Amino acid sequence: MSAPRTSLLQVVDAPGRTGTRLAILALAMGGFGVGTTEFASMGLLPFISGDLDASVPEVGHSIALYALGVVVGAPLITTLAARVERKTLLLALMLTFVVGNGFSAAAPSLEWLFVSRFLSGLPHGAYFGVAAVVAASLVPRERRGTAVARVMLGLTIANIVGVPFAAALGGALGWRAAYLLVVLIGLLTLGALALWVPRTRNEGMASAAQEARALARPQVALTLLAGAVGFGGMFAVYTYISPTLTELTGLDIGTVPWVLALFGVGMTVGSLLAGPLIDRSVERTALGSAAVSGLALAAFAMFVHVPAAVFVVVLWIGIMGSIFTTSLQVRLLREAKDAPSLTAAMNHAAFNFANAMGAFLGGAVISAGWGYRAPAVVGVGLAVVGLLVLAWAVHRRQLTLGRTATADGVESGAAESGAAESGAAESGAADPRAAGSGATAAGASVGATR
Repeated sequence: MSAPRTSLLQVVDAPGRTGTRLAILALAMGGFGVGTTEFASMGLLPFISGDLDASVPEVGHSIALYALGVVVGAPLITTLAARVERKTLLLALMLTFVVGNGFSAAAPSLEWLFVSRFLSGLPHGAYFGVAAVVAASLVPRERRGTAVARVMLGLTIANIVGVPFAAALGGALGWRAAYLLVVLIGLLTLGALALWVPRTRNEGMASAAQEARALARPQVALTLLAGAVGFGGMFAVYTYISPTLTELTGLDIGTVPWVLALFGVGMTVGSLLAGPLIDRSVERTALGSAAVSGLALAAFAMFVHVPAAVFVVVLWIGIMGSIFTTSLQVRLLREAKDAPSLTAAMNHAAFNFANAMGAFLGGAVISAGWGYRAPAVVGVGLAVVGLLVLAWAVHRRQLTLGRTATADGVESGAAESGAAESGAAESGAADPRAAGSGATAAGASVGATR
């Protein structure tokens, strides 16, 4: 009998405790760089618009193209590179990230910026998927969740520190300086990965075909769809947060980095709240956060002219967004335990599809002349659709579990019935009354099960 396959890697030279911490730090540094380049662009739109002589909605397409790069790159790279040694793959992904952001900083035209942002997005989802699996392989089973969370902490810290700093740097020295900062972070990450992350063996890993089959499961597909649509509401607002704050709320452009930092604080708070809530119920947490996210976007549309209210609502949106994404990630891991790399990558692809769709629809309503309040209204609609998709997924799962429980009960009852009849048959020769008693008990057992 062949040994069961495992979906984790085998480390060639297992590092000690300090080496493990350094390896996870290197992986988190990459998450910090990726998070910075993804979200800092939102705060740079007015500066890029003025420099490249394009409208804000036109420049917003660069954000959508970055997200589409993630959507294309996550499944494509993860599948094609299934047999590539993981450390080598991480280095290649980070090198692509550095080149893409370098081209972004040097973009002489809007078209050049579009291409470079798409290239920058290609390694995003695959990096997080591979980094999560590598981090989990470095620690004992009981600490794998903590290891993966520490890698994702880089993305969270990026929203508190990296994004506001890049936005401030872009305002002071020009938007190209922000992308050069990301290039520097990427180069430092390359060095850290090369020095601290051990090489791995791919034996026992699930094949690309096995992981791809997991995506066809209804619960996996519906969860990804809920994230791809529902999270688009947040991006419809966040993409155009800088001009919205200056045009409608009346804030100075120098205040924007602080609002972005507030959003990052909200995401961090959401990450801390998500664990205990999800431990109680994955489904209720996912549905509740989706519903409350829609309410937060509606509040943003209603109170966008009130600075104090905007600060509170932005924090609220960050908290709910983090809880929503974390609950969907846990839901996916539960439904596709045998496909961790591709599922983790596709989760990021789904959220970046939401990024692209939210940025596109938000820009469309602004270009149509409906103003900077309109993206929040679009966001409410997307949040509602995502909630409905997720509710349908939860309903389907409950029906499936109900049918499985019923089937298991019938099988159990039948087994008890068979055992009783067998006992009756064996005892019947000695005592006919026992046979009648056994048959009655069997019938009662089956009847109770039904």
